[in-house]
Amino acid sequence: MKKNNLILTMLTLLFVSYSFAQDQDDETADEKSNIQEYTPSKLLKKGQWDIKFFNSIYTQTERTDENSTSVTIPRETFFTNTTEIYTGISDNRRINIGFIFQVRSNTFGGAGALDVLSFRDDATSRSGLTTIAPSIRVQPFKNISNFSFTSSVYLPIFKDKANAPYLDKRSVFWETKFFYDKTFGQDKWQVFTQADFGFNFGEKSEDADPNSSNVGERFANNSLFLPLGVFLSYFPSAESTVYVNTKQAFLIDLGNNFSQNSTSVGVGSKYQLNDVLNVEASFDKFVRGNNFQGLGQTFSIGLRAIF
Repeated sequence: MKKNNLILTMLTLLFVSYSFAQDQDDETADEKSNIQEYTPSKLLKKGQWDIKFFNSIYTQTERTDENSTSVTIPRETFFTNTTEIYTGISDNRRINIGFIFQVRSNTFGGAGALDVLSFRDDATSRSGLTTIAPSIRVQPFKNISNFSFTSSVYLPIFKDKANAPYLDKRSVFWETKFFYDKTFGQDKWQVFTQADFGFNFGEKSEDADPNSSNVGERFANNSLFLPLGVFLSYFPSAESTVYVNTKQAFLIDLGNNFSQNSTSVGVGSKYQLNDVLNVEASFDKFVRGNNFQGLGQTFSIGLRAIF
């Protein structure tokens, strides 16, 4: 994968989305589409379904050392497919339940970034279904429809392999995300904020037996993961949006003697294909970090259906 080509492709998607929007009739501009109405802050009505397939490729050739100095490394690439399925169960639109599934594929040692899509298992690659998570969404305050939280418990279901390439965290991960958005400027602009509290539970790296356990997959156990994000969106029409974002993430040591933090910035676009489907593309770049934090880029594309 050539980074410049991927960045050019992402910018092209943003331009095409904007161009489509400019051609929309004034009448449709006043109608709210799913990308305007169903932000992560908004819950489903009873009997509605929300299915999202989100695919990301994160690739890096540099990271920080134990301080904040950037060092060059052979290319490492991580593919993640996240499938989320939710449905509304309450008459007042304040409770949704669902499941999350994650499939990962990783490559190490300088292979091309797109090699992760081969889903190999060998000395430099590993792949598989890694986690499942029961999940619940709640709108806690009746009069604040644009504030909600989602709480999920991710259970690792992949095999523990000693001396194998890293696949995913060997943690029971309890994550609660808080969402709030505010639309302004005659519904043309929207600020969306997100704060996550994620607790990693499990055996410490130092307590794991390297002959029978993958020690590296236990790096985050007994820690708090705290990412904070702000997104600014512009809606050229009801059918499209472009956005910029910045994120600050902290991995806080709660007993495993390991912590990290990082900062990333990104751009993205969404387009409503029809009454049910919308597509999203985004690009994120890690601009700083410490303690072996990667300084790579994430290229993502997703498809969401609400019906």
